[in-house]
Amino acid sequence: LLVSCRSGAKFSMPGMMNTILNIGLNDQVVAGMIELTGNPRFAWDSYRRLVEMFGTTVFGLDDEVFEHPLAEYKASKGYKLDTEMTAEDWKTLVGIFKEAYKKHIGEDFPQDVYKQLELATKAVFESWMGKRAIDYRRATGISDDLGTAVNIVTMVFGNMGFDSGTGVAFTRNPSTGDKKMMGEYLLNAQGEDVVAGIRNTEPVEKMAETMPEVYRQFMDIAAKLEKHYKDMQDVEFTIERGKLWMLQTRNGKRTAKAAIKIAVDMAHEGLISKQEAVLRITPADVDMLLHPQFDDAAMKNAEKTGAFFAKGVNASPGAAVGQAYFDADTAEKMAKEHKQKVIMVRPFTKPDDVHGMIASQGVLTSEGGATSHAAVVARQFGIPCVVGASAIKIDLEKRQMSVDGKTVAEGEWISVDGTTGKVFVGQIPTVEVKLEEQTELLTLLSWADEICATPDIRTLSNGQKTRGLQVWANADYPKDARRARAYGAVGIGLCRTEHMFFEPERLPIVQRMILAGPGEERNKALDELLPFQRKDFDGLFEAMDGYPVIIRLIDPPLHEFMPDEEKLFEEIITMRVKGETEGLAEKEKLLAAIKSMHESNPMMGLRGVRLSIYIPEIVAMQVRAIFEAAADCAKRGIVVKPEVMIPLTGTVKELEWIQPKLEKIAADVMAEKGIEFEYKFGTMIEIPRAAITAGEIAKLAQFFSFGTNDLTQMTFGYSRDDAERNFLVLYVEQGILPKNPFQTLDRDGVGRLMKMAVEEGRAVRPELEVGICGEHGGDPESIEFCHIVGNNYVSCSPFRVPIARLAAAHSALKHAGAKVVEDK
Repeated sequence: LLVSCRSGAKFSMPGMMNTILNIGLNDQVVAGMIELTGNPRFAWDSYRRLVEMFGTTVFGLDDEVFEHPLAEYKASKGYKLDTEMTAEDWKTLVGIFKEAYKKHIGEDFPQDVYKQLELATKAVFESWMGKRAIDYRRATGISDDLGTAVNIVTMVFGNMGFDSGTGVAFTRNPSTGDKKMMGEYLLNAQGEDVVAGIRNTEPVEKMAETMPEVYRQFMDIAAKLEKHYKDMQDVEFTIERGKLWMLQTRNGKRTAKAAIKIAVDMAHEGLISKQEAVLRITPADVDMLLHPQFDDAAMKNAEKTGAFFAKGVNASPGAAVGQAYFDADTAEKMAKEHKQKVIMVRPFTKPDDVHGMIASQGVLTSEGGATSHAAVVARQFGIPCVVGASAIKIDLEKRQMSVDGKTVAEGEWISVDGTTGKVFVGQIPTVEVKLEEQTELLTLLSWADEICATPDIRTLSNGQKTRGLQVWANADYPKDARRARAYGAVGIGLCRTEHMFFEPERLPIVQRMILAGPGEERNKALDELLPFQRKDFDGLFEAMDGYPVIIRLIDPPLHEFMPDEEKLFEEIITMRVKGETEGLAEKEKLLAAIKSMHESNPMMGLRGVRLSIYIPEIVAMQVRAIFEAAADCAKRGIVVKPEVMIPLTGTVKELEWIQPKLEKIAADVMAEKGIEFEYKFGTMIEIPRAAITAGEIAKLAQFFSFGTNDLTQMTFGYSRDDAERNFLVLYVEQGILPKNPFQTLDRDGVGRLMKMAVEEGRAVRPELEVGICGEHGGDPESIEFCHIVGNNYVSCSPFRVPIARLAAAHSALKHAGAKVVEDK
């Protein structure tokens, strides 16, 4: 009885855990096996595989310890393929391998079969904490605490002759999601031969010609497995003397594109529900699908100009541009330490290369097929990958690769197109993916929106039943708003009006207004700015016809609109040294003004509502511009829903001072224009005191928008830029913080303030609209928390809107009792 030793971890980690085959063979058993099977070639081939696997897998020897003598032996005999080796050849190799084993291990290959089993079992257990397995778990979020089981399984053999073989197949295309079997097999082969990509494989359809009955049986079983598990299956099989054995099935790893197509197709086929389809797609899948692709025109031009290098198998779609490096360690080092964009190039990849793959923009191999290790891992992590580009000759010693006299040295730029399988020399420009062309994704997102719109899918803390989250977007310009709406946003949660002030034709007017001081000169500058702001808001309302638009009044301190103090000082010194007097007095006056604005801690200084109270003329102009634009749009038949947001409120007294003045301007403009429409005034909750006194603030504010960037800074007492540069990474690594709180909401501190603010605000004003507009608005974990605390919406950048729509649906389903798919 010969057995294999395999891992059985909770989550599939292709190629990361150790496997040892043919355990139980020794000098005595191999003779019995020859007598039993009448096939000495098979017996000696199996024995040499066991010796090799023991050396490399159990004791960690380099593959070259065995690959090099095998290559030398084949060359001495004039063989090109392993299949040309005879029984005597393999017998000789067993002796050579055993000598190599003893030389490097210091002891003979174990003849005690129980010792073999003990050592193999230990090796599989220990591989859980091997570098490649740890790297893989870090990249996929799998816990180290789970551990693994070890399965001991009876062997069947695919290396017993040309009526035997081994293969791997997917019940659907794992790259595109098409409903068509995709797989590869090898005759007279065993174990890892297919996924290692060492020998050229045959497509699984060819079995229909060579072994028609086996092929029919295999296709029937594969279809049954997919129907039973209701997901695309990754199956491994062996054919032993014409008999089919199914070794393993698991849910197959796939690209983001394939994942979305398979989920939508299976829902249409009635295999799974729409809700299940939505739950199967992760926000990361949506993110990957929307990654840039190569520009078609640029690719055609590259082919014309001789930049085309080679073509292989399009194993994992997407565009990758980077510098070529020829081993995993160098690829990881150049990416992490030198911040380079890297393409890892190898003849074929092994599980030990996974850290280099994860660090790379793309992967290129000269050997292997669509089910090889490189292809499987690249698809899972969304890394563009081309495999089996056999025209490429890779010279690992010289650190270069070449095709027909054209050579690429290490560190040179290449472009890899995982969608077409083409490889180019140099950098090819990329373009954004057009969401409107992603039919299956649009279908899936429409289902996500339906789930969130279910009237009673969420129960608030007060017991009230309500719909799930809406997704709005942050947009400062009409073009941003149009993109947000195209991506599915149903409102603008943050328009930062100060960004408009930085436009080149406006900045001098803003600076003149700041320097003028109270009075006629300042009002004149503001009158000049009014038409600019009105036009900006007009464009936003038009783009978001029928949807709410939250416009934040001026927030940053005034010095941000002024020239850089140090640079201006240097200019003045230079003019003085050169004796230049023209314009010197104006620059000196400007420098004095900038110095007078200096604050020790500007983030907590004269900004937000404080600035509005200090210089009320600015926000008065802004509110007039908002309502004049809204009135003009309304007269053109556009449905306007303006919401004016007062930033950085710390006490209700600030709102009591400023809000009535602004509401009067709104009423005056509507009276002047002879039109009325609904509007709201609200505030940003970004100071802890505002959250604590939210009940008071809600007496005036008709909506709250959590500015979680500043709320996180003020709650932790961290300066974001300084913290991220200096110690936050260390804090996360050492477990002091679970995650970077500027990326994922801190539920225990910041989250508690948010929960308090929502509950106290709605106790005073039950219809209070609540949202979030910090960067957390696009983070799936933070979105889930916003669902829990009762937000009406989350607002994020336009590009993250599709991700947020899916995350919002996941949150609704999860907290309505659905099980979120856990497969990693």
